[in-house]
Amino acid sequence: MRIFENLNYDFLGRRKTFYMVSAVLIVIGILGVIVKGFHFGIDFQGGTEIVLQFQKPISVSQIRGYVENIGLGNVELKTFGGETGILVRTELQQVPKSIYPKVLENIRDEINKDFPGLPYKIVDTVATSATFDFANADTTNQLVNKLFEAGFQTGKISEEPDNHQMVVRVGIADWIKINLREKMADNPFQVLREEQVGPKIGKELKQDAVIAVFMSLLVILIYLGFRFKFIFAVGAVVALFHDVIITLGLYAALYNILPINLDIDLTVVAAFLTLVGYSINDTVIVFDRVRENLKIHKTKPLLELMNMSINKTMSRTVLTGGTTLISVFILLLLGGDVLRAFAFTLFFGIIIGTYSSIFVASALVLEYANRSKKKFQF
Repeated sequence: MRIFENLNYDFLGRRKTFYMVSAVLIVIGILGVIVKGFHFGIDFQGGTEIVLQFQKPISVSQIRGYVENIGLGNVELKTFGGETGILVRTELQQVPKSIYPKVLENIRDEINKDFPGLPYKIVDTVATSATFDFANADTTNQLVNKLFEAGFQTGKISEEPDNHQMVVRVGIADWIKINLREKMADNPFQVLREEQVGPKIGKELKQDAVIAVFMSLLVILIYLGFRFKFIFAVGAVVALFHDVIITLGLYAALYNILPINLDIDLTVVAAFLTLVGYSINDTVIVFDRVRENLKIHKTKPLLELMNMSINKTMSRTVLTGGTTLISVFILLLLGGDVLRAFAFTLFFGIIIGTYSSIFVASALVLEYANRSKKKFQF
């Protein structure tokens, strides 16, 4: 299927108008970063992220009132995947020492409820778990199952038949469950996910993500410098910076405005790298046609020749970009909170990347040729 087969539009003749459009988008993005800043996810910020799934719809404000003053410091809450999901985020990686005995006491109460008067001892406690020792293996096996059914993460120390020790995890999710269990008795819930990232790991991941993006741009610059002329490579990489800056600016400016979790995490970094690859592919298609036409029409003005190349590739651009946008838009609507930020980045990134292939990358090459009075030869 071909569309725009006989298109003859003066794209680059209107490039100055689109310079203004790009400038406005970049300024909006920079203002968004200055005013709101970036909001990093658990991957980069460090801390603990817990997802609670309730049976009935729940409000964030109600849950916030229950968990803000339970000793976990600054707690951030958001909806997750609909009206029954809540995402809880805290900067802590483990239960504070002042709370640890309370969680341990709750485990003891659960043991006494199932086996009143049962003799046992706690043989080991660490920051994230406690180990209980019982008289025989049968009792241990029963308690492992009972506590697991009650919502505790339990396990046997070993799979030996005579094992009589049980380990019970002591985590932030357990403390949240203890505080919510009675208050939300009419709306049962379960912990879907609990992730922990230390601040040092988060800092290293942040540095690695920035390095990954800049290294990809550097390699693209080198590759296009060999494949085309160096100015073509510079135009392409400037266009990629243009795409990344505007999309990042959208992240900052639209944070807490759209009903999407726009925290920057490793999934979003993957989306930006995908965007870089998609955008450069579109730019290379246009540059390939420019190079081909330069060999055939050696006497034509460069402006006319580049417009011809863009018009000839427009059918391919619209069809490829359109089908990709449809897929990404479906992910944005139905992909859930885990994929929505990824889909959001690609959706707007593809639109901006297609725009920049014409009005940034190609326009910069034309501006250089006009100012330097040079003719390109391949």
